[in-house]
Amino acid sequence: MLLVIPAGIAMMNLPSGRAQDQLFDLHRSLGILILTLAVLRVVARILFRVPPAPAGVPRWQWLAANVVHYLLYALIFVMPLLGWACSSAFGAKVRVFGLFTLPDLVAKNEAMSDFYGQIHAVLGFVMAGLVVLHILAGLYHGFVRRDGVLSRMLPSSGR
Repeated sequence: MLLVIPAGIAMMNLPSGRAQDQLFDLHRSLGILILTLAVLRVVARILFRVPPAPAGVPRWQWLAANVVHYLLYALIFVMPLLGWACSSAFGAKVRVFGLFTLPDLVAKNEAMSDFYGQIHAVLGFVMAGLVVLHILAGLYHGFVRRDGVLSRMLPSSGR
């Protein structure tokens, strides 16, 4: 996430050419990788129950965290699919790290490419805001409240 969003912003601000094409390819590849990892994450979430809220976390914070998580999950699926649709409608191939090329998701259509691209861009900023909010909330719980929420999020938490 922390690489794909800046790459997306940078590629849109570069002049047409090799550097922009390379950033587009990187952005598309990272998006498909994120989509693949998201599928695996949802499978893991289904197979392994989420532990209950730690004691002392106000209900409104736990509900807010769940809303943000579900929004992030939705965007993690929607964003790559919109980007893929945008590329297909534009007539650009989605090559994943130069290893293989995905089939077109939709037919070529410039108007739809613009539409998908605009939604993709707006949702990218929404996602960036949610990611920042998520990080700040984790840091708040880890360093201000010290209530164990941050340690539950980290790989070393032993879950």
